[in-house]
Amino acid sequence: MGEVAVIGLGGMGRAIARNLVRAGHETVVWNRSAGPAEELERDGARRAGSVAEALRCPVAFSVLSDDAAFTETFLDSGVLAQAGPGTVHVNAATVSVALCRRAAAAHAAHGVGYVAAPVFGRVAVAEAGALNVLAAGDPELVDRAQPFFDVIGARTWRLGERPEQASTAKVLGNYLIACTIQSLGEAVSVAEAAGADPEQFVELLTSTLFPGPVHSGYGSMIAQRKYRPAGFSTVLGRKDLHLALEAAADLAVPLPFGDLLAGVFDRALADGRAADDWAAIAEQQPR
Repeated sequence: MGEVAVIGLGGMGRAIARNLVRAGHETVVWNRSAGPAEELERDGARRAGSVAEALRCPVAFSVLSDDAAFTETFLDSGVLAQAGPGTVHVNAATVSVALCRRAAAAHAAHGVGYVAAPVFGRVAVAEAGALNVLAAGDPELVDRAQPFFDVIGARTWRLGERPEQASTAKVLGNYLIACTIQSLGEAVSVAEAAGADPEQFVELLTSTLFPGPVHSGYGSMIAQRKYRPAGFSTVLGRKDLHLALEAAADLAVPLPFGDLLAGVFDRALADGRAADDWAAIAEQQPR
């Protein structure tokens, strides 16, 4: 079994680290606050004293919240100069395509491998070791990370040799979820106005035309108007929508639905929905 680090122990990072420990890998963990690292230490992980120590592992995953956290931790801190020889850094978080390019260049300048590997799946899916891993980077580096991907995921999708290819796929996937939430909210509002039972209507749609976890999961939330606890908050959804719009603009490709959705998200945030599940944007549709 190999040695691997996990940097950033939010819900997703904890689930990934715990599965690596259970699979028998020597797992080193680091988090800005001590609590999650101490919890995993009790489960059998080894707690690193610093990010630099974690980066001395042959493969190090990071699961940080956004571009700012990643930049502060890895790009502005000088920590890459302290990484172990031949370390592969696997970024499993959702970051902007522009940051992904910058990160790949910075890692290459310090002789550190960089693989982008964002995932599809919420924390419960991560806990079950059933994530879909979207991996891109040098194939040899991806090969080195693959034994760990096999532990945390149901399937690894190899999307290309440039890390930003994985970041692009991830933000576009989240963009399509946002589009689905908006369309579900519109359809449910019309059906409800016509006198239909919203839960039965969603069950009809998801049992026939639109099977799958996105329509059924978000459709149920919208029908029941139940947005807490949030699996993915409205404020994070707005962030990821911005990343998709930014990626498209960089390629001079319009996203007309995205421009509309930006206004919907902004109104939802103004209405105090920041901590609700992002399915709550459906409440901007009159019902």
